[in-house]
Amino acid sequence: MSVQETDILAALSTVMDPDLNQDVVKAGMVKNLRIEGGRVSVTIELTTPACPMKEKIKTDAEAALRSVRGLSELTLDMTARTRGAPRGSGASLLPGVKNVVLVGAGKGGVGKSTVALNLACALAKHGAQVGLLDADFYGPSIPVMTGLKRRPVSRDEKTLEPLEAHGLKVMSIGFLVEADQALIWRGPMVQGALMQLVRDVNWGELDYLVLDLPPGTGDVPLTVAQQVRSSGAVLVTTPQDVALADVVRAKQMFDKLSIPVLGIVENMNQFLCPHCGKGTHIFDVGGGRRAAELMDVTFLAEVPLDLKIRQGGDRGIPVMVGHPESDEAKAFMALAGRVAARISQENVLRQATVVKVSAS
Repeated sequence: MSVQETDILAALSTVMDPDLNQDVVKAGMVKNLRIEGGRVSVTIELTTPACPMKEKIKTDAEAALRSVRGLSELTLDMTARTRGAPRGSGASLLPGVKNVVLVGAGKGGVGKSTVALNLACALAKHGAQVGLLDADFYGPSIPVMTGLKRRPVSRDEKTLEPLEAHGLKVMSIGFLVEADQALIWRGPMVQGALMQLVRDVNWGELDYLVLDLPPGTGDVPLTVAQQVRSSGAVLVTTPQDVALADVVRAKQMFDKLSIPVLGIVENMNQFLCPHCGKGTHIFDVGGGRRAAELMDVTFLAEVPLDLKIRQGGDRGIPVMVGHPESDEAKAFMALAGRVAARISQENVLRQATVVKVSAS
């Protein structure tokens, strides 16, 4: 008995991607369907290699297909192709970049750059093509945290080639000025130089460009948010009240600019003693979760205050690379999966809005 294509698609239409709230057929994830009598081969193409629901989707798809009448042999492949937001204003600045992820904070000192770097490394470890742009001109820390000390070069005398480290393409103003040189620039100069790093760097084809914003809600975050087509923002905070009050203001800025906040990361959740492993909540408990509930956004992750994270940042080897099996690295891997899932959700919503507007 030959299997019918309609039966295969009907079975797969019962398989849901929980993050997108769509079945895999409607979401356009079913590819390369081949039927030879009772033998069936099919590919499910996930919307991101960092999809946290990969194993569930695969298990559900196998179970659904095994129930199809006449099926004697099944080959199910799982692949991924990162999808980007609908093209729009600001897209021409980064034509090869599918998704720009803004990482911001209401105040300094909350570990925003640490989160941005390790998030980028985790996305790359999931299999994505990732870049990291350090937009904190007055305090560029990415050169130290990646261990990069070279200067970028230009092959065509028009664009700079990003440096590479830990599977990432990396750019920072810190590569272009002396390490001990203070950048005494007014706002307009910083804004112009930053947009040059966005526009005049050969980023190539990227699934995600993680953009490490300076803290606060000043000129630079506003310029980036207004001129760069971003998929959303990740906000970093620590649990204490003063940091939470500032992250609320950062959320309000992104709301006014119609940039979706993908969620909140609570950094320095607790201090882990390197000798006994006991955790101590230095900066209060549960503040990030409370802020996420208050602002009705996703709580993405808790990251501990751990010696390995600090040492890795000082040595230019992020914890994702230096200690990939550690609990801290696992936290960043989970964070990357949740961020990728939220981006996919936002892209589906935007695409639906575009279709709706076009139809009307």
